[in-house]
Amino acid sequence: MAATKSRLSVEERLRLLYDLQLIDSRIHKLENLRGELPLEVKFFEDEIEGLQTRIDNYKEEIHNLNQEIIKYKNLKEKAKENIERYTEMLKNARNDREYKSLQEEIDYFEEEIKVSDKRIKEALVKISQIEQEIQDINKILEEKEVQLKNKKEELDKIIAETKREEEELKKLREEYRSKLPERLLRAYDRLIKKFKNRLAVVSFDRDASGGSYFVIPPQMQLEIRDRDRIILDEHTGRILVDPELAAEEKERMREIFNQYGDLLLD
Repeated sequence: MAATKSRLSVEERLRLLYDLQLIDSRIHKLENLRGELPLEVKFFEDEIEGLQTRIDNYKEEIHNLNQEIIKYKNLKEKAKENIERYTEMLKNARNDREYKSLQEEIDYFEEEIKVSDKRIKEALVKISQIEQEIQDINKILEEKEVQLKNKKEELDKIIAETKREEEELKKLREEYRSKLPERLLRAYDRLIKKFKNRLAVVSFDRDASGGSYFVIPPQMQLEIRDRDRIILDEHTGRILVDPELAAEEKERMREIFNQYGDLLLD
C-alpha cells in the first residue's frame, strides 16, 4: 500500500480502515483490562483526602480549644489575684458601704472562676470527644490506604503487563492513520465516538452485538464485495466491508499483533 493518499484505490482504503479498526479495537481491549480500576483508585484517593481534611480540621479545632483553655486559665489566675487583693482590702474597710462594694468585687471574681472552670471542663470534654473521633477516622484511613495500595498495585501490574503492547499499538495506529485521507479519518472518528463498542468499520456478516443491527440486502452485499465504493449501513452509518476482506485483514493483523501480546481478535 505504497500509493499516496489521493491515489489509493477504494479497496486499499477499505483495507486500511478495517486495519485501523482492528488496531483501535485491540487498544480498547487493553483499556478494558484495566476496567474500573482507575476510577476505583481515584475514588479511594478522594476518600483518603477527605478523611485527612477532616482530621486536619479536627486538629485545628483542638488547637483553638487549647487556646481557649489557656485564656480561661489566665482569667482564673487574674481573678484569684484580684480576690486576694480585695480580700486584703476588705480587712481595712472603713464602712459598710465600702465593705459591701469590696465583697461584690470578690463575688464577681469568684463567679468568674466558676465560669472559667466550667468553660475549661467543657473544652476538655470536647477535646476528648474530638480525639476519639480522630482515632476512629484514623482506623478508617488506615483501611482505605491499604485498599488504595492494593488497587494501585493491581492497576500498576496491568499497566506494566500491557504498556509495551499499548505503546506499540498506538504507534501502529498513527502509522495507519497517516495513510488515510483526512475526510475518511474524520468520518471514522465520528463513528468511533458515536458507538460505545467503538466499532466504525464492520463486516456485514457481523450480528447486532458487533456490527449492523439489520440484515444487509443481497444486492448491497454484492456491491460491498465489488469494493469499488465505500458503502455505509443505512441504519447505523457504519462503514461496511465484506467478510472475505475482513478475514484476510484479521489474519494479516493477527501476525502483527502477536509481536506485541497474546490478546486474540474476535
